[in-house]
Amino acid sequence: MKKLFLSLSSILFLQTALQAQNTGNLSGNLMLNANFFQRDTTIGAAGNSLYDNLLSGGESWLSFRYTGFYGFDAFLRVDAMHNSNLKNPTQPLSGFGIGAWSLSKEYKGLNIIGGYIYDQIGSGILFRAYEDRGLMIDNALVGLRLKYNITPDISVKAFTGQQKNIFLRYEPIIKGINVEGGFTLNENTFIAPGIGALNRTLDKNSIEEILTRINSLPPASRFSPKYNMYALTAYNTLSYKDFSWYIEGAYKTKEAINDNNSNIVNQGGTVLYSTLNYATKGLALTLTGKRTEGFAMRTSPSQLLLNGVMNWQPVIAQIRPQRLIARYSPASQDLSEVGGSANLLYSPNFNYDFNVSYTHINTLDKVKLYRELWLSANIRSFEKWQIDLGLQYLEYNQEFYQVKPGAGIIKAITPFTELVYRIDNKQALKFQGQYMSTKQDYGSWLFGALEYSFAPNWSFAVSDMYNVQPAKTGVDPQHYYNLFVSYTKDAHRFTLAYVKQVEGINCTGGVCRYEPAFSGLKLGITSSF
Repeated sequence: MKKLFLSLSSILFLQTALQAQNTGNLSGNLMLNANFFQRDTTIGAAGNSLYDNLLSGGESWLSFRYTGFYGFDAFLRVDAMHNSNLKNPTQPLSGFGIGAWSLSKEYKGLNIIGGYIYDQIGSGILFRAYEDRGLMIDNALVGLRLKYNITPDISVKAFTGQQKNIFLRYEPIIKGINVEGGFTLNENTFIAPGIGALNRTLDKNSIEEILTRINSLPPASRFSPKYNMYALTAYNTLSYKDFSWYIEGAYKTKEAINDNNSNIVNQGGTVLYSTLNYATKGLALTLTGKRTEGFAMRTSPSQLLLNGVMNWQPVIAQIRPQRLIARYSPASQDLSEVGGSANLLYSPNFNYDFNVSYTHINTLDKVKLYRELWLSANIRSFEKWQIDLGLQYLEYNQEFYQVKPGAGIIKAITPFTELVYRIDNKQALKFQGQYMSTKQDYGSWLFGALEYSFAPNWSFAVSDMYNVQPAKTGVDPQHYYNLFVSYTKDAHRFTLAYVKQVEGINCTGGVCRYEPAFSGLKLGITSSF
């Protein structure tokens, strides 16, 4: 009944707004994915209802935004999941309803927004409500947020609500406050400090679930859970001439969390994160460091994997787009992580860019997690050609990141190239080639892709990921073919792909999840109006 009332209220609001002439602007967008599952036991795309019975599924998001009606802004998004594999790639999810809505107004420096809110404090270490459809993350805060500009340089915001859980909400209550500003000290120096505080209050059911787990522990390990968790953060960006330095430190009180062995423990947490950038003509240097201990921020310890996460941990390593290299992207850790990275970009002139970087990540107990040495060059000195060349060496703790006991450390060397040839102002050819040499996991891989684009409408691509030298004896080399076509017309884009995908890790923005093998067709439609 509540959902029906909300839907009718939203429609009536939009109808009223549309009837008001010359008082605002209505815009929107559509995103639709459809999958057609083809059973393929040779690559492991079988053994669940998607491939064995249902055979198709998908998801869509239809959004509307209206601005300017008596100074109000309104947003409404309808979500549809029909046998979708996006939340859990092996189990279908179906549902339809209001995915998000909000109503906001600013008056004399005070901004008020109610509904589904996307926001963050600082870099997101303490709190971040955001959406990532590629990983089916939508942890909007459903509640109320106020933001007030005390002065032109200082603002304060406060919020309260519950975190979204697909079409429902998690029961615990989240409250927060954030004060930040920006000040010019002199012609060369600018600072942007901020502080934030957050409180999460558990509900009765969550406490009872925690107590059940605590009572199953040995007496010496038991503790009394608390309804409330408190967390604080302080951060600042300092810009001076060619330098920029960001630093943030966060602390949370003790609460019931899950350790890396899925045992419930009573632990507080800390994070220290910093980046230093130097940029001048032809040269850029970035240094990043991070130390994390016990900083699990969830609606409750009953939520696992990507469920109920209230924050976002900055990533130390750079997430690489290359198909083979992306298989071993390290996810940011919230319980035990210490590491750093250094990246140097040298560009002597417009025709050349050279990049070298190194990343080093361990647990606090000095367990090796990730090492990367990266060398690349971008060459634009040839007419109609753009050439990228590179080499990566990595060490990746597969046992830790992918929870595969006995898997150990993957060591791999991957040379790669990307060649772009511009036929004319509308046509271009792009070739990608990668070879990963490793004796662990699946063994060595060879990847090749060729793409032809005819602007502004058409793009065609074909690729093959070939397990050229399997690590396991008795396993035959396997091809993973992909065929892709896209058509763009005005504000509409249509894509169709035939995909065979090996199981592995999919990462977006430093957030990663395991995905099983996929075989079949993928249809996509995006449109804006």
